[in-house]
Amino acid sequence: MKKHQFVCVMVAILTLIFPLFAQGSQEKPSELVVYAYDAFCGDWGPGPALVEEFEKQSGIKVNLVSAGDAVEMMTKVISEKENPWADVVIGITDDMAQKVYDAKLLEPYKSAMLETIPAFLQFDAQHRLLPFDYGNFAFVVDTERMSEEERPTSLASLTESKYKGKVILIDPRTSSVGLGLLLWTIEAFGEENYLAWWEAMKENALTITDGWSSAYGLFTEGEAPLVLSYTTSPVYHVTYEDTTRYQTLLFSEGHSTTIEGVGLLASSKKKAEAKQFIDFLLSDAQLGIALANSMYPVNTTIELPDAFDWAPKPEKSLSMSSEILAKNLDRWLTEWTQVMSR
Repeated sequence: MKKHQFVCVMVAILTLIFPLFAQGSQEKPSELVVYAYDAFCGDWGPGPALVEEFEKQSGIKVNLVSAGDAVEMMTKVISEKENPWADVVIGITDDMAQKVYDAKLLEPYKSAMLETIPAFLQFDAQHRLLPFDYGNFAFVVDTERMSEEERPTSLASLTESKYKGKVILIDPRTSSVGLGLLLWTIEAFGEENYLAWWEAMKENALTITDGWSSAYGLFTEGEAPLVLSYTTSPVYHVTYEDTTRYQTLLFSEGHSTTIEGVGLLASSKKKAEAKQFIDFLLSDAQLGIALANSMYPVNTTIELPDAFDWAPKPEKSLSMSSEILAKNLDRWLTEWTQVMSR
């Protein structure tokens, strides 16, 4: 009798706990999984609001995952190739794209929204990555801590000793913004001279952070009057803080451009939902992304608010072909690391 009672109790316990084990063994959640870089997902970023609006419009639940800075996110996606998790990835830029293409992770998607996007922004002819915003890299100044006469007017002038400890830079190995500056210096000074600029700048940099969010946070906390960012960064402060304290510096060498892309993972089991999300990103979400990211929308039907008057456009925009980048980027990063670690 006791043996029978014991068996019955064990069966009852197993009946209760087996569903829990079954739930724990699921490989993926039921929501659409979207990877994005940290700044996109953060309190200041567009991610939370646009996900809420998309869920309301579509009824599709979205799990927005903060996957590090852009380079870290790309590395994460590639490392998960054999056990993919995400359905959509947001924020791989045109200068990083070749590594993702080579890993054969993305499925082409020719969204109908591409008709509203100029051809010069569509950096992938196969539509594996679709552009959703763009801008130019620049240094932003705190005008309350540096007078107009004191401000640098070029990349070259930034190396002057008077800027020692006054500049916050970002690591190109972990951040797309940091990588943008590395490419900017190569475009401006050539391969024969760019490392000399970095050799001089490491004496002036207050710090080199892993990502844009930490760099810009230190800047707005008053740690240094100059930070690497975008020409459009003042738009955020004008829109949400009603201040023109932080302003863009235009440099004589010109400014490197960047285009951020969104892609559909070929491994996704929710491709219809993923495509719907991408379409939303390129249409209804465009103004919100432009304001929160302080970048230009790619959709030409979007009317920009007056705050964008505080985003000066460079006379010269610099860019580099994806073929040259793919061929040389690893070497450039190695050379940068050697110089900065000496």
